[in-house]
Amino acid sequence: MAIKRTYNQKTRKKSVKRNWINLVKKWAIRLVVGFFAITILWVLALKFINPPITYLMIQRGFEWKKEGKGFKIEKEWLDYNAISNNLKKAAIAGEDAHFMTHNGFDTKAILEAFEKNQEGKKLRGGSTISQQVAKNIFLWPGRSWVRKGLETYFTFLIEIFWSKKRILETYLNVIEMGQGVYGAEAASRYYFNKSATNLTKKEAALIIAILPNPRKWDARRPSNYVNRRANSIVRYLNHYSIPE
Repeated sequence: MAIKRTYNQKTRKKSVKRNWINLVKKWAIRLVVGFFAITILWVLALKFINPPITYLMIQRGFEWKKEGKGFKIEKEWLDYNAISNNLKKAAIAGEDAHFMTHNGFDTKAILEAFEKNQEGKKLRGGSTISQQVAKNIFLWPGRSWVRKGLETYFTFLIEIFWSKKRILETYLNVIEMGQGVYGAEAASRYYFNKSATNLTKKEAALIIAILPNPRKWDARRPSNYVNRRANSIVRYLNHYSIPE
Protein backbone atom coordinates (compact mmCIF):
# COMPACT_ATOMS: atom_id res chain seq x y z
CA MET A 1 0.00 0.00 0.00
CA ALA A 2 2.84 2.39 0.84
CA ILE A 3 4.41 1.68 -2.55
CA LYS A 4 1.09 2.32 -4.32
CA ARG A 5 0.62 5.62 -2.41
CA THR A 6 4.13 6.78 -3.30
CA TYR A 7 3.48 5.86 -6.96
CA ASN A 8 0.24 7.88 -6.98
CA GLN A 9 1.98 10.91 -5.44
CA LYS A 10 4.69 10.82 -8.09
CA THR A 11 2.06 10.48 -10.81
CA ARG A 12 0.14 13.48 -9.45
CA LYS A 13 3.33 15.59 -9.27
CA LYS A 14 4.19 14.71 -12.85
CA SER A 15 0.64 15.53 -13.92
CA VAL A 16 0.73 18.94 -12.13
CA LYS A 17 4.12 19.70 -13.66
CA ARG A 18 2.89 18.74 -17.11
CA ASN A 19 -0.21 20.89 -16.70
CA TRP A 20 1.93 23.90 -15.69
CA ILE A 21 4.24 23.40 -18.67
CA ASN A 22 1.26 23.17 -21.02
CA LEU A 23 -0.26 26.30 -19.48
CA VAL A 24 2.98 28.25 -19.86
CA LYS A 25 3.31 27.08 -23.48
CA LYS A 26 -0.28 28.05 -24.20
CA TRP A 27 0.15 31.57 -22.80
CA ALA A 28 3.53 31.98 -24.48
CA ILE A 29 1.93 31.15 -27.84
CA ARG A 30 -0.94 33.54 -27.12
CA LEU A 31 1.48 36.34 -26.24
CA VAL A 32 3.57 35.81 -29.37
CA VAL A 33 0.52 35.62 -31.63
CA GLY A 34 -0.98 38.66 -29.88
CA PHE A 35 2.24 40.65 -30.32
CA PHE A 36 2.41 39.94 -34.05
CA ALA A 37 -1.30 40.61 -34.53
CA ILE A 38 -1.24 43.94 -32.66
CA THR A 39 1.95 45.24 -34.28
CA ILE A 40 0.89 44.25 -37.80
CA LEU A 41 -2.52 45.88 -37.34
CA TRP A 42 -0.78 48.97 -35.91
CA VAL A 43 1.47 49.25 -38.95
CA LEU A 44 -1.46 48.67 -41.33
CA ALA A 45 -3.54 51.35 -39.59
CA LEU A 46 -0.77 53.96 -39.91
CA LYS A 47 -0.53 53.21 -43.60
CA PHE A 48 -3.80 55.16 -43.90
CA ILE A 49 -3.93 57.24 -40.69
CA ASN A 50 -1.41 60.02 -40.08
CA PRO A 51 0.29 59.52 -36.69
CA PRO A 52 -0.84 62.39 -34.44
CA ILE A 53 2.24 62.45 -32.18
CA THR A 54 5.37 60.46 -31.31
CA TYR A 55 7.07 59.49 -28.06
CA LEU A 56 10.04 61.69 -28.98
CA MET A 57 7.81 64.75 -29.41
CA ILE A 58 6.33 64.23 -25.95
CA GLN A 59 9.74 63.69 -24.36
CA ARG A 60 11.24 66.76 -26.01
CA GLY A 61 8.17 68.80 -25.00
CA PHE A 62 8.70 67.96 -21.34
CA GLU A 63 12.44 68.64 -21.64
CA TRP A 64 11.61 72.06 -23.08
CA LYS A 65 9.13 72.69 -20.25
CA LYS A 66 11.66 71.57 -17.63
CA GLU A 67 13.99 74.31 -18.91
CA GLY A 68 11.24 76.83 -18.16
CA LYS A 69 10.39 77.47 -21.81
CA GLY A 70 6.91 75.98 -21.83
CA PHE A 71 5.68 72.82 -23.55
CA LYS A 72 6.59 73.21 -27.22
CA ILE A 73 5.59 70.96 -30.11
CA GLU A 74 5.32 72.68 -33.49
CA LYS A 75 4.04 70.39 -36.25
CA GLU A 76 1.64 70.43 -39.17
CA TRP A 77 1.03 67.48 -41.46
CA LEU A 78 1.53 68.19 -45.16
CA ASP A 79 0.40 65.63 -47.73
CA TYR A 80 3.08 64.09 -49.90
CA ASN A 81 2.06 65.84 -53.12
CA ALA A 82 2.12 69.22 -51.37
CA ILE A 83 5.72 68.86 -50.18
CA SER A 84 8.33 70.43 -52.45
CA ASN A 85 10.10 67.90 -54.66
CA ASN A 86 13.28 69.74 -53.73
CA LEU A 87 12.86 68.61 -50.14
CA LYS A 88 12.03 65.03 -51.09
CA LYS A 89 15.15 64.79 -53.25
CA ALA A 90 17.25 66.55 -50.61
CA ALA A 91 16.14 64.03 -47.98
CA ILE A 92 17.18 61.10 -50.16
CA ALA A 93 20.43 62.76 -51.28
CA GLY A 94 21.43 63.75 -47.75
CA GLU A 95 20.02 60.95 -45.63
CA ASP A 96 19.56 57.77 -47.66
CA ALA A 97 21.04 57.60 -51.16
CA HIS A 98 19.74 54.07 -51.81
CA PHE A 99 16.24 54.67 -50.43
CA MET A 100 14.50 53.78 -53.68
CA THR A 101 16.26 50.43 -54.09
CA HIS A 102 16.96 48.97 -50.64
CA ASN A 103 14.51 46.88 -48.59
CA GLY A 104 14.82 49.04 -45.48
CA PHE A 105 18.50 48.51 -44.70
CA ASP A 106 21.53 49.93 -46.49
CA THR A 107 24.11 47.22 -45.82
CA LYS A 108 26.94 49.19 -47.40
CA ALA A 109 26.25 52.29 -45.29
CA ILE A 110 25.99 50.20 -42.12
CA LEU A 111 29.34 48.49 -42.78
CA GLU A 112 31.02 51.82 -43.58
CA ALA A 113 29.64 53.36 -40.39
CA PHE A 114 30.85 50.36 -38.37
CA GLU A 115 34.35 50.53 -39.86
CA LYS A 116 34.66 54.28 -39.27
CA ASN A 117 33.40 53.94 -35.71
CA GLN A 118 35.94 51.16 -35.11
CA GLU A 119 38.64 53.57 -36.27
CA GLY A 120 37.40 56.10 -33.73
CA LYS A 121 36.21 58.56 -36.36
CA LYS A 122 33.11 60.62 -35.73
CA LEU A 123 30.34 59.48 -38.04
CA ARG A 124 26.60 59.16 -38.07
CA GLY A 125 25.06 55.72 -37.95
CA GLY A 126 23.94 53.87 -41.05
CA SER A 127 20.19 54.27 -40.42
CA THR A 128 18.01 54.51 -43.49
CA ILE A 129 14.92 56.69 -43.84
CA SER A 130 12.83 53.55 -43.26
CA GLN A 131 14.67 52.77 -40.01
CA GLN A 132 14.25 56.37 -38.82
CA VAL A 133 10.52 56.20 -39.49
CA ALA A 134 10.28 52.89 -37.60
CA LYS A 135 12.01 54.21 -34.49
CA ASN A 136 10.29 57.61 -34.54
CA ILE A 137 6.75 56.30 -35.03
CA PHE A 138 6.71 53.02 -33.13
CA LEU A 139 9.47 53.23 -30.53
CA TRP A 140 11.06 55.35 -27.84
CA PRO A 141 14.39 57.26 -27.83
CA GLY A 142 17.40 55.42 -26.46
CA ARG A 143 19.84 52.66 -27.26
CA SER A 144 19.53 49.00 -26.35
CA TRP A 145 19.56 45.64 -28.08
CA VAL A 146 15.83 45.25 -27.44
CA ARG A 147 15.06 48.59 -29.06
CA LYS A 148 17.37 47.82 -32.00
CA GLY A 149 15.67 44.47 -32.48
CA LEU A 150 12.22 46.11 -32.48
CA GLU A 151 13.48 48.79 -34.88
CA THR A 152 14.59 46.06 -37.29
CA TYR A 153 11.22 44.31 -36.93
CA PHE A 154 9.15 47.45 -37.56
CA THR A 155 11.40 48.43 -40.48
CA PHE A 156 10.63 45.09 -42.13
CA LEU A 157 6.91 45.64 -41.54
CA ILE A 158 6.71 49.11 -43.04
CA GLU A 159 8.77 48.02 -46.03
CA ILE A 160 6.32 45.16 -46.56
CA PHE A 161 3.04 47.00 -45.98
CA TRP A 162 3.82 50.64 -46.86
CA SER A 163 4.89 52.14 -50.16
CA LYS A 164 8.12 54.12 -50.49
CA LYS A 165 5.90 57.16 -51.01
CA ARG A 166 4.17 56.65 -47.65
CA ILE A 167 7.48 56.05 -45.87
CA LEU A 168 9.00 59.26 -47.24
CA GLU A 169 5.82 61.24 -46.55
CA THR A 170 5.79 60.08 -42.94
CA TYR A 171 9.49 60.77 -42.51
CA LEU A 172 9.17 64.34 -43.77
CA ASN A 173 6.24 64.98 -41.42
CA VAL A 174 7.50 63.57 -38.11
CA ILE A 175 11.29 63.91 -38.07
CA GLU A 176 12.79 66.35 -35.54
CA MET A 177 13.97 69.43 -37.45
CA GLY A 178 14.66 71.94 -34.69
CA GLN A 179 13.98 72.85 -31.07
CA GLY A 180 10.40 71.65 -30.68
CA VAL A 181 9.95 71.68 -34.46
CA TYR A 182 8.79 68.53 -36.27
CA GLY A 183 8.21 67.90 -39.93
CA ALA A 184 8.75 69.80 -43.15
CA GLU A 185 5.91 72.32 -42.87
CA ALA A 186 6.73 73.46 -39.33
CA ALA A 187 10.46 73.60 -40.15
CA SER A 188 9.91 75.56 -43.35
CA ARG A 189 7.77 78.14 -41.58
CA TYR A 190 10.16 78.29 -38.61
CA TYR A 191 13.32 78.79 -40.66
CA PHE A 192 12.15 80.52 -43.84
CA ASN A 193 8.63 81.82 -43.05
CA LYS A 194 7.10 79.95 -45.97
CA SER A 195 5.32 76.66 -46.70
CA ALA A 196 7.31 73.51 -47.43
CA THR A 197 5.47 73.50 -50.76
CA ASN A 198 7.63 76.36 -51.98
CA LEU A 199 11.12 75.51 -50.73
CA THR A 200 14.01 76.27 -53.06
CA LYS A 201 16.80 73.74 -53.59
CA LYS A 202 19.13 75.53 -51.16
CA GLU A 203 16.45 75.97 -48.48
CA ALA A 204 15.50 72.31 -48.72
CA ALA A 205 19.15 71.27 -48.56
CA LEU A 206 19.77 73.46 -45.50
CA ILE A 207 16.89 71.82 -43.60
CA ILE A 208 18.21 68.34 -44.40
CA ALA A 209 21.81 69.40 -43.65
CA ILE A 210 20.98 70.16 -40.00
CA LEU A 211 19.33 66.79 -39.32
CA PRO A 212 22.38 65.18 -37.70
CA ASN A 213 21.83 67.65 -34.84
CA PRO A 214 18.69 69.76 -35.37
CA ARG A 215 18.64 71.06 -31.80
CA LYS A 216 22.13 72.51 -32.16
CA TRP A 217 22.29 73.69 -35.78
CA ASP A 218 20.10 76.32 -37.44
CA ALA A 219 19.14 76.38 -41.12
CA ARG A 220 18.84 80.19 -41.00
CA ARG A 221 22.34 80.66 -39.64
CA PRO A 222 24.24 77.63 -40.92
CA SER A 223 27.74 76.86 -39.71
CA ASN A 224 30.48 76.34 -42.29
CA TYR A 225 29.98 72.57 -42.00
CA VAL A 226 26.21 72.79 -42.49
CA ASN A 227 26.62 75.14 -45.44
CA ARG A 228 29.15 72.82 -47.10
CA ARG A 229 26.86 69.85 -46.57
CA ALA A 230 23.88 71.76 -47.97
CA ASN A 231 25.88 72.77 -51.05
CA SER A 232 26.87 69.14 -51.58
CA ILE A 233 23.22 68.07 -51.35
CA VAL A 234 22.21 70.73 -53.90
CA ARG A 235 24.96 69.56 -56.25
CA TYR A 236 23.62 66.00 -56.31
CA LEU A 237 19.94 66.80 -55.93
CA ASN A 238 18.89 65.94 -59.46
CA HIS A 239 20.75 62.62 -59.40
CA TYR A 240 17.97 61.09 -57.32
CA SER A 241 14.46 59.99 -58.21
CA ILE A 242 11.56 60.17 -55.77
CA PRO A 243 8.46 57.99 -55.25
CA GLU A 244 5.54 58.96 -57.47
